[in-house]
Amino acid sequence: MKHETPMLDQLETGPWPSFVSDIKQEAANRAKNEKNVDYQIPVDVCDDLLGVLELSFKHGRTHWKHGGIVGVFGYGGGVIGRYCDQPEEFSGVAHFHTMRVAQPAGKFYSTDYLKKICDLWDFRGSGITNMHGSTGDIIFLGTTTKQLEEIFYELTHNLNQDLGGSGSNLRTPADCIGKARCEYACFDTQHMCHTLTHEYQDELHRPAFPYKFKFKFDGCPNCCVASIARADMSFIGTWKDDIRIDQEAVQAYVGGELKPNGNAHAGRDWGAFDINKEVIDLCPTKCMWMDGKELKIDNKECTRCMHCINVMPRALRIGKETGCSILVGAKAPILDGAQMGTMLVPFIKAEEPYDEIKEVIESIWDYWMEEGKNRERLGELMKRQGFQKLLEMTGLKPDPRMVQEPRHNPYIFWKEEEVEGGFERDINEFRKYHQR
Repeated sequence: MKHETPMLDQLETGPWPSFVSDIKQEAANRAKNEKNVDYQIPVDVCDDLLGVLELSFKHGRTHWKHGGIVGVFGYGGGVIGRYCDQPEEFSGVAHFHTMRVAQPAGKFYSTDYLKKICDLWDFRGSGITNMHGSTGDIIFLGTTTKQLEEIFYELTHNLNQDLGGSGSNLRTPADCIGKARCEYACFDTQHMCHTLTHEYQDELHRPAFPYKFKFKFDGCPNCCVASIARADMSFIGTWKDDIRIDQEAVQAYVGGELKPNGNAHAGRDWGAFDINKEVIDLCPTKCMWMDGKELKIDNKECTRCMHCINVMPRALRIGKETGCSILVGAKAPILDGAQMGTMLVPFIKAEEPYDEIKEVIESIWDYWMEEGKNRERLGELMKRQGFQKLLEMTGLKPDPRMVQEPRHNPYIFWKEEEVEGGFERDINEFRKYHQR
């Protein structure tokens, strides 16, 4: 190794795989192959990467700086510029730009494709990748400005691949594996993700938004992509009708013939399965009960939390009338604290060509681009102006399902001209909703 790294070496001593070991292995491979491979960036890039990280640990501050905008011709996103502020000592990482590559829907790859992108990055980059970034993209970590156009050409012309999003634009949409492998998927997440990615290519590659905007597609309320916590607009699969019940399978779980959780906890040591303790008592709305030997569900009170279905997948199934809910405003705690998504559209069919969904997307963008401040996420705009303003601007009608619980959600207010005679009408609407 070129640099002494005593603090980084400690990270290799734990029980888990270490990124330090991975980078050291890549550094050794590059040194070994130097005579046979005409690397396009400094061969000691990985050595210097470890060296500058050790220095950051020592000083307690970063030694990376943002040196302005770098990218490829015609695109405003996809490349994050990084420069080291100690280029004399760590010349191998004087430039260390990150490239985001759009991942395929569901993150399905062939081994041939993976080999090709790794070969490309070994040759024109550091060889270090992140599969995947928090947004979803394939992350190419570390290359020089001179190599950006070369890599982009190889990706688009030879690998039929595009860059992902970065900056104040639509970030690369991400989805779960959906109907490809999941029995709970309520809509085809891969198809919707792929379709909307192509539909909004301009918004993805040419930043024109107040700040970043994320789509994420979860096939069911288990939310494997965590869209409810991370996406400005999340699409979560749901169903409109009743949960399907196989009463014989319910009794098989109660009698111990079937193992709960799809036998995922094969080594469980908490005794015999207890449907009351492990399912019924954990229902957030208490909408389930046993009537003799039959399981009953008050479906109009069900919030689709998926717990009962996860525990007893052979006995309980999602409904047949499926689609998705649209939630808006989730984000990480960058400026104004973390926010979870707020229900906007309780149920919408997720069918080609997704025209209804596109109408909702574009009406929200029109509102956000008109009213949003610079670097203000949609969730922060909603918090600043109120949910009522969002509904007014998008033309969507208020719905009881947008309210988390009575008197809790401050978003919906009556206008003065709506108060007279409105109370009785609203009570009737509320009753009709619960009768449905």
